[in-house]
Amino acid sequence: MHHVILLLLLTCAAGTVDAISYLGLGHVFTAMMTGNTVLLGLAVGQGHLGAAVRSVVALIGFSLGVIVGAVIVQRKDEDASWPSAVTRTLAVEAILLGAFALLWYLTGPDRSEYLLYILIALTAVAMGLQSAAVQRLGVPGVMTTYITGTLTTLMARVGRRIHVGSPLVATPPSVSPAGRTGVLAAVFVAYGCGALAGGFLEFHVFSFAVVLPFVLVGIVVIGAIAIGPA
Repeated sequence: MHHVILLLLLTCAAGTVDAISYLGLGHVFTAMMTGNTVLLGLAVGQGHLGAAVRSVVALIGFSLGVIVGAVIVQRKDEDASWPSAVTRTLAVEAILLGAFALLWYLTGPDRSEYLLYILIALTAVAMGLQSAAVQRLGVPGVMTTYITGTLTTLMARVGRRIHVGSPLVATPPSVSPAGRTGVLAAVFVAYGCGALAGGFLEFHVFSFAVVLPFVLVGIVVIGAIAIGPA
């Protein structure tokens, strides 16, 4: 149960990051690469070079984060459901999100386009790290940085249960089918709540909005250390 809460906090952080990046970093997503790819296609199609570059920076940063995260989480072969390597990866993510918030404060509202690229890259790499870490956990249907797959799995489970009265995907003995479906639904809601919080704070208390993802991931790291590999 504790690990589910940590996953929901990570999902909320990703939703917040996407809201901040879209509203404050030039209409780009740095967690949800599906949406960012669409934005890239629109920018190219409409001849908006600046918007296209921002999307490319996000894609490259996210990809780099996934690669680095995959290297970190695979260094040790642990059978724990939450390996310590995952916590280390999330700690690096928290550092990057902290650097993003600090750089945002130091540069002020009149920052250059190049500084904007750096801010985009910092959050994109951080989200890539998170994606690699969560993938290492191997929770079926759950990815915290995008929810299309989660929503698909959730609705497929609902449809399967309606049709034959059984879950679509085999569920570990420690988690009931209803519990797994609940986790998927909670992940969907957590991402939306993160986006809601990011959007609200961007308009009302933006100084806190940029800190919120760092705080959320920091809580996850501290919580994972306190719980330990399990």
